Amino acid sequence: MKDVKKKKKIIKRIHIDADQCNGCRACEAICAAFHAEPRYSSVNPARARIHVFHDPIRNLYLPVYAGEYTPAECAGRNTYTLNGQEYDECAFCRASCPSRDLFKEPDSGLPLKCDMCETDPPLDEPMCVQVCIDDALTYEEVEVEVEEEEEEAAVDELELGVESLIDKYGLEKLMKTVARLATPENE
Repeated sequence: MKDVKKKKKIIKRIHIDADQCNGCRACEAICAAFHAEPRYSSVNPARARIHVFHDPIRNLYLPVYAGEYTPAECAGRNTYTLNGQEYDECAFCRASCPSRDLFKEPDSGLPLKCDMCETDPPLDEPMCVQVCIDDALTYEEVEVEVEEEEEEAAVDELELGVESLIDKYGLEKLMKTVARLATPENE
């Protein structure tokens, strides 16, 4: 049996309490502004890494933030019933996928993922959490033990993701987008 080393890892996440959300969409606006180039120069909700779904009949709001990219549509076509209203599984999905335009960069079509507003210097918590006046969004850091082999899996997953993006958009478009994103704001 292989001796698996464990290490502690901090998982950053945003806890969503849909019962507290009033649908103001301030989280969407600040996220879009924070990720604009240059920062805070525009507010395009299509660039936000968080989206508030709304059911006007039930007056229900559900914030969902962008997760991992998936190169194919999922096989799940389940429906969920909340307060007597049926919802398609996609409504709660955090993935950027080929079956919908949500969580994709509007100019390039490249997938967006919540980065917890990582900056230098780092913020205490993501901007969407800071502007949420009803505490529907709260930031958590949880310490978990993981096997060191997960690091290798993450590298493999990254390579698979990059290969998928190259297949879909071409190497030149991907390189231009990475170069644009890597350019410091001051230049």
